[in-house]
Amino acid sequence: MSTKVALITGASRGIGAESAVALARLGYRVAITARTLAEGERHDHVGSDAPLPGSLEATAAAVERAGGEALCLRADILDEQSMVDAALQAQAHFGHIDLLFNNAVYQGEGNLASVLDVTREQLERIYQGNIFTPLALVRTLLPGMLERGQGTLINMVSYTAFHNPPAPADKGGWGFAYPSSKAAFARMAGALRVEHAGSGLRVFNMEPGTVMTEVMRAAGMTDELMARYKPCTPQAIAAVVAWLADNEPPAECNPHETLAAPAMAKKLDLLRVPSLLGD
Repeated sequence: MSTKVALITGASRGIGAESAVALARLGYRVAITARTLAEGERHDHVGSDAPLPGSLEATAAAVERAGGEALCLRADILDEQSMVDAALQAQAHFGHIDLLFNNAVYQGEGNLASVLDVTREQLERIYQGNIFTPLALVRTLLPGMLERGQGTLINMVSYTAFHNPPAPADKGGWGFAYPSSKAAFARMAGALRVEHAGSGLRVFNMEPGTVMTEVMRAAGMTDELMARYKPCTPQAIAAVVAWLADNEPPAECNPHETLAAPAMAKKLDLLRVPSLLGD
């Protein structure tokens, strides 16, 4: 039987990078996409173009240290065709894709804007990155999964899509644009389950809670502010992704709605599983 293969978007740092390593430890080969191929590259991150730590090359090196194989594919979720091309290249390189983790999100201006301030152009970019491009990836890879009678889709959604903000975005809450895109994205899983019942396809919405990432620090988020939301680590979320790759979540985790990754990591004690953590 051939080794399983995962395609992970937004894998240059944070949850995506940690998920690539966690899956590699379980024997998956991984195709990883992001804008940042090499350290020091500059891209717009929530209004700042300062380089952030992390790159596809760094993730690939970590995967290789874990005994895995990584294929680096530079692509941008705002350039839908570049992502489709990356998926097709990964599929051609490995022969098949067993798991698609739609992790990448739009990180530019407009995410934190108020309803009166967000522009049509910003909304179009947010929806392109958070809805239209991941949909294109699903449409590209789903036929192969259905043909083989197996496949897993994990779509990263957001707590903000289902709850009202406790405060304006500039005072520790969130705005309208980003949550609305994630709310729309969250409806995909249920539709796919109904449309392809009995096909062997597994589809999950996963909500990561609050995770302190390099992008959030660049946006000015402080540890003091984060402490209000009981933050989780990228490694904990990655452990859930890797576990979901080959396991069915318990019924009490509400798998047909949205999986709360921090609660799952705690319930299943995944941070104590040696195969997920390595040495």
